[in-house]
Amino acid sequence: MASLAHLEQTIAAPIQFAGVGLHSGAPVTMRLLPAPGGSGIVFRRTDLDNFEIPAIGRNVAKVSYATSLMRQGVLISTTEHLLSALIGMGIDNVIVELDNLELPILDGSALPYVEAFLSAGIRTQRRRRETIRVLSPIEVRDGDKFIGVYPGSGYSICYAIEFPAPIGYQRASVDLAAETYGTTIAPARTFGYKADEKRLRDMGLIRGAAPECTIILGPTGPENGPLRFADEYVRHKVLDLIGDLALAGRRIEGHVVAERAGHAMHTALVSRLLKDRSAWELAHVPVAVAPDEETVLATVPGDAPLHAALISV
Repeated sequence: MASLAHLEQTIAAPIQFAGVGLHSGAPVTMRLLPAPGGSGIVFRRTDLDNFEIPAIGRNVAKVSYATSLMRQGVLISTTEHLLSALIGMGIDNVIVELDNLELPILDGSALPYVEAFLSAGIRTQRRRRETIRVLSPIEVRDGDKFIGVYPGSGYSICYAIEFPAPIGYQRASVDLAAETYGTTIAPARTFGYKADEKRLRDMGLIRGAAPECTIILGPTGPENGPLRFADEYVRHKVLDLIGDLALAGRRIEGHVVAERAGHAMHTALVSRLLKDRSAWELAHVPVAVAPDEETVLATVPGDAPLHAALISV
């Protein structure tokens, strides 16, 4: 039987979320549905005759304080946290139904998604997983900002940020092959400076921001602490990056380095990578024998919340 790590996965049952959009402040109900192997991640606007927008690079729209997708004038906004959770937990195929333009911000992290995936179960499918294997470096630079992807086994990220006080300089590295996303990256929340609130609201942004879903920074530190990690800020940037790079359409096999980057540079790297067909190849580990049955990743009763096991179905 093939290693389950080399097979595509979907969720085992529908999952529903409700909340408000971070920037629009608009109420939204979102439902995730299992999808067949090879489907990828597809957003569906149920308020617009089930119009579908695949989560792929050519559908990237305006990118500034969040990542948005657009197709034929229809918009899906703030996709990065959900996409990050899907990639981080190894879910390849899912339909995302929502009845408004912006995904719910929930608690500002990807943890609610991870917990919901494990509660519903993660189904391993019979289709072999393809990755984008990086063959040569691709880089994007903008002044002192930088992001690049390089050949390497697995999928690893090194990210450095530098913000005004009280954040300063932080650096983090993560290896997604280590299967620690749910405990080390997913809980990291989005953040913002109290001093910027009026300016951003005047721009029509952060209308859904609240202490329950955003780390609010004053001159000396978080006004609504404590932090979940001492370096929660850079961990959240890693979370965002994983979500934005999901727009390549497949999990990346390579090493990503970013310094002072953001959503615009993340998605610019996706665009540049996909355009340079000589810089990557589609790859998968050969599977000698297809699995006889599908399996589901489910939480283990009585174990730690994010521990899981495989059971047959």
